[in-house]
Amino acid sequence: MNVFQSKLYKAAFLFFLVIVIGVIGYMYLSRDSFVDALYMTVITVSTVGFGELHPLNENEKIFTIFLILTSVITLAYVASVVTEYIVSGELFEKLKFKKVQNKIEKLKKHTIVCGYGRNGKQAVSKLKKFNKEVVIIENDDELIQEIENENLLYVKGNATKDEVLMKAYLKNASSLITTLPSDADNLYVVLSARQYNKELRIVSRASDDSSDSKLRIAGADNVIMPDKLGGDHMASLLVTPDIVEFVDMLSVASNDSTHLREIFVDDLPKEFLEKSIHDLDLRKKTGCSIIGFKTPECEYIINPDADTKLLKNTKLIILGDANQIEKLNKLF
Repeated sequence: MNVFQSKLYKAAFLFFLVIVIGVIGYMYLSRDSFVDALYMTVITVSTVGFGELHPLNENEKIFTIFLILTSVITLAYVASVVTEYIVSGELFEKLKFKKVQNKIEKLKKHTIVCGYGRNGKQAVSKLKKFNKEVVIIENDDELIQEIENENLLYVKGNATKDEVLMKAYLKNASSLITTLPSDADNLYVVLSARQYNKELRIVSRASDDSSDSKLRIAGADNVIMPDKLGGDHMASLLVTPDIVEFVDMLSVASNDSTHLREIFVDDLPKEFLEKSIHDLDLRKKTGCSIIGFKTPECEYIINPDADTKLLKNTKLIILGDANQIEKLNKLF
């Protein structure tokens, strides 16, 4: 891209230089005004043959021959650069990038996913199932091609660079997931993201136990260690297989399984604020069960009491099958 841009700039400069030389030459040799000199230069360079403003003397004819030859060579070079630029696909790449960037600029409350490796793909897949707007930051050409095939929005570049995060419109995002292979890179992303967006919810991948505290100090709200979770899950399948399989059934994505949903109390109709879970009566209206409650102090209550009040900045954890969740969506 930089090579093509330098060639284009060079071609444009040479063409402009020919025009300047032609104008100065005619003004000096023919004592023409600026407009007349520009007119003579343009008709000479473009070879349209409109005719001279006045008969040319020998010096003017020699200069005109020089100008014609120079302009022909320059225009041939410009044409070759432009043709090479178009044939190579760089022009279409820039147009495609501009189209994608325009879409990203319009996003609000989207999620930025840094890295489209194994963990990044899983995160994007889950977010798309919930119809969340996602912008991926990736630098690998093969993965970029895969992202394009999936019709996903992306920014090509290194996520550790501030200017790349800005292209993903970090200031408008509501959350960020960084799944880069290096803990140091994830730490840098977390630091930069927290600096530019204080309200951002950040989830980071980590490989080493010692990175957990560092990432949290840097600004990560949650730190996930995939290898540790995988080993724990495999051991649990041996120790408590039925419990693990039952928990796996509580999917938040599948259409034909039991669902877990969270409801932000502030999003409920105002008449339910300051009321109790009993007044909400979700079990009777939808068949869903309230199995958890998150207090304003971010504490979790399992199987909350029916008299628990629905206060601001609290959340309800709901359990139900597909039909019950559909009834819940229609109710609210």
